[in-house]
Amino acid sequence: MSTLPTIGFIGLGIMGSPMAENLLKAGYDVTGYTLEQPKIDRLVAAGGKGASSIAEAVRDADVVITMVPASPQVEAIAYGEDGILENAKSGTLLIDMSSITPQTSVDLAKAAKDKGIRVLDAPVSGGEAGAIEAVLSIMVGGEQADFDAAKPVLEALGKTIVLCGPHGSGQTVKAANQLIVAVNIQACAEAVVFLEKSGVDLKAALDVLNGGLAGSTVLTRKKDNFLNRDFAPGFRIDLHHKDMGIVTDAARNVGAALPVGAVVAQLVASLRAQGDGGLDHSALLRAVERLSGSQV
Repeated sequence: MSTLPTIGFIGLGIMGSPMAENLLKAGYDVTGYTLEQPKIDRLVAAGGKGASSIAEAVRDADVVITMVPASPQVEAIAYGEDGILENAKSGTLLIDMSSITPQTSVDLAKAAKDKGIRVLDAPVSGGEAGAIEAVLSIMVGGEQADFDAAKPVLEALGKTIVLCGPHGSGQTVKAANQLIVAVNIQACAEAVVFLEKSGVDLKAALDVLNGGLAGSTVLTRKKDNFLNRDFAPGFRIDLHHKDMGIVTDAARNVGAALPVGAVVAQLVASLRAQGDGGLDHSALLRAVERLSGSQV
């Protein structure tokens, strides 16, 4: 019999499916639930168990991990008669790895405490590739003892795992992460259009840029997207639009000015308005191309 905690996993999307599979590879017993049956079938094929409801997925779990798109989805799966808080056993550790507002995480922790359920907010960075390779950066908010208990589980999912402060802190750091990533992608996209219009060998240029101070994880991960105009979603514009709303609102609440971030947030919003919301966030290149007079 395994001495590892049993895991209920809610949300088997682009990020959640490979994360759940990495937990299986690490030896954990994982029961998953999501809205689409084929994704549950994928988990079962990988050696996990499928559940027909949230209640079934969490009822016998020692640890519950959630990975859903935004605050409304977290609230929908956490609260109510069929939700996590009503069906998980007392003492369960709930690790929400979604990217949501800090206040949603704070409110969830308070509500869960009344049920004897411990909570960590633990959003991630690294995209689909990071999830597949189990090299995510995981920023955590919550109590030290709960973080210590969760760390072996999180180590099956990521490489950089840091407790950033009390409940909500992980989400605050994730918001800053999304600000940096969006601005970085926008700068890369502008450079790509500038280089191409100047007649430079784009691949050679990006290779040498990535070897110097202009290099970044963003450029490493997204270089082929730019070169091939391949915008299959690893992280959708729709989700980055949501995240830019989180960071601009949170910054306003604490009195932090985000002048460049505000501009990029509007560019993300405009790309979404033009019907590109389902594309990868590297599709910010398309917005720059349109502004530069290219037919996209």
